[in-house]
Amino acid sequence: MKVLMFNGSPRENGCTNAALKIIADQLKKEGIESKIICVGNREISGVGAGGDDAFIKEIASQIKDYDGFVFGSPVYYASPNGTMISFLDRLFATCKDFALKPACCVVSCRRGGATASVDVLNKYPMFYNMPLISSNYWNMVHGNSPKEVLKDEEGVQTMELLGRNMAYFLKCIKCGKENNLFPPEIPNKIKTNYIR
Repeated sequence: MKVLMFNGSPRENGCTNAALKIIADQLKKEGIESKIICVGNREISGVGAGGDDAFIKEIASQIKDYDGFVFGSPVYYASPNGTMISFLDRLFATCKDFALKPACCVVSCRRGGATASVDVLNKYPMFYNMPLISSNYWNMVHGNSPKEVLKDEEGVQTMELLGRNMAYFLKCIKCGKENNLFPPEIPNKIKTNYIR
């Protein structure tokens, strides 16, 4: 079992990465591999803008090889940073291999805007039929540096529990498949317009 994590921060080894590493450590203890890809230090344009198709297609081609996902971003102006939003817009528009794979979304912030940012990130897995993994609080850490993040005892505990919960659900899914319990068939999406 493998989990792919996306770091939306332009600082590859900053606060968001510190949160993702806490989750990765818990997954490792549970015998689950993980990989962190930093996307926040790339120039990624929005849907329809082009320019970075090769990178998006490369990431999209890897999705089928992973069992779970973590989407992490710093908080900028009470929202995930723009690069992360553009990346997720492009990735989810391109890739159809996310369905029924567990996901969790985490944010790092200095002070405020974290809950609004988690809400924005959660919409991506919710729109693509992915079970959301939760913890015992909003999935956030606070700090102005990785060292400060590690002093956020509640945030650290939240990330640790996220890692353990992700491992538990991945193991449940594996156990179900081994016992001939398979996920439901996903119907073609019905789209309606509000104006006729």
